[in-house]
Amino acid sequence: MIVIKFGGHAMDSHSASWMKEIAHRFVAGEKFVIVHGGGPHIDKELTARGIEKKSVNGFRVTTPEIMEVVEMVLTGTVLRSVVRSLSEAGLPAVGITGSDAKLLQVALKDEMKFGLVGNVKKVNPKILYDLMEKGYLPVVSPVANDDQGRALNINADIAAGAIAGALKAEQMLFMTDVAGIYSQWPDTSSLISEIFVKDLQNMEFSDGMVPKVEAAINAIKSGAMSSRVFDGKSLEAFIEALEGKGGTWVRA
Repeated sequence: MIVIKFGGHAMDSHSASWMKEIAHRFVAGEKFVIVHGGGPHIDKELTARGIEKKSVNGFRVTTPEIMEVVEMVLTGTVLRSVVRSLSEAGLPAVGITGSDAKLLQVALKDEMKFGLVGNVKKVNPKILYDLMEKGYLPVVSPVANDDQGRALNINADIAAGAIAGALKAEQMLFMTDVAGIYSQWPDTSSLISEIFVKDLQNMEFSDGMVPKVEAAINAIKSGAMSSRVFDGKSLEAFIEALEGKGGTWVRA
């Protein structure tokens, strides 16, 4: 069982090739769940609408106006595009959101600071098990409703990590726009190749590294066997990651 977080920056690079790689392994019996992001696509739509974007510690500040765009882009344009591309590669992909069958139970992270951004309180993986048991490949869009019915923006890294933990995944693969976790971003010489969770927890990170690190840690603490953060723009790096190599390997 492998959970893959398909980052927005990776979507424009080698998509067809990495999907064919998944198809090859899927036919051989490997099970996958894919959680997609879509930051660049959201940014593009916000720019077209003249809406200013802002992030705090790598999390998008999500006003009601921005949430409308996030939901439209992630659960509409991006989810349908990813499912369509996987289907073209011969994979029986089925697209769902975090709200479907209450897959993700979420609550506001910090409304004053982040707006309509959610934290995952619980994962109900039955719908994923049911789909996989019937031979489908689930694709999850990281938008979910809270107990009051409000749609919340869930960071895709966080959503993927929580799902990987609930599924007790052998690997949680984070396809991103960097080669891995850097101890001193943006110093590329500070790339961490392998680290234990207990050591990673004692380090401090900034900007976009924050949700990646938080997700990698939470995936393992929730039950996943390992996490790996790597450059999703590189097909070679993707194949290596599937084989348990490259990027930053976070272990229990």
